[in-house]
Amino acid sequence: MHLAYPVVLSALLFCTGLYGVLARRNAILVLMSVELMLNAVNLNLVAFDVWLSRTAEETLHSGQALTLFTITIAAAEIGIGLAIVLAVHRNRGTADIDKLRDTAEHPDGTPCPDVDDTHEPGLPGRPERSEKAEATA
Repeated sequence: MHLAYPVVLSALLFCTGLYGVLARRNAILVLMSVELMLNAVNLNLVAFDVWLSRTAEETLHSGQALTLFTITIAAAEIGIGLAIVLAVHRNRGTADIDKLRDTAEHPDGTPCPDVDDTHEPGLPGRPERSEKAEATA
């Protein structure tokens, strides 16, 4: 098999993942697009490893070993990323990336006008506990 087939497929997968990262607004879809990009890189690593092992006398399979490390890192990344997205969704009620930018600060350090600092501290998006509920707890 020619090297061009997996390389073209990998380029298509990578471009699809890049489009997903740049165009999507949902954090879970962005994470899935990053995983698609990592899988395109893995496909390239394995394809070049097989291609180079045909020409070399000793086969080390370093591309396949590096692919295993990449899969491990990707699994850890998706686990932590999903945990963060779920925590943000529970607190804010949305996983839309554009709606999560309202907590940003201006370059001079002042908070954005959308942020209200006058209320008591608590989790945003969740109702505050009443004094009666705290007295019985």
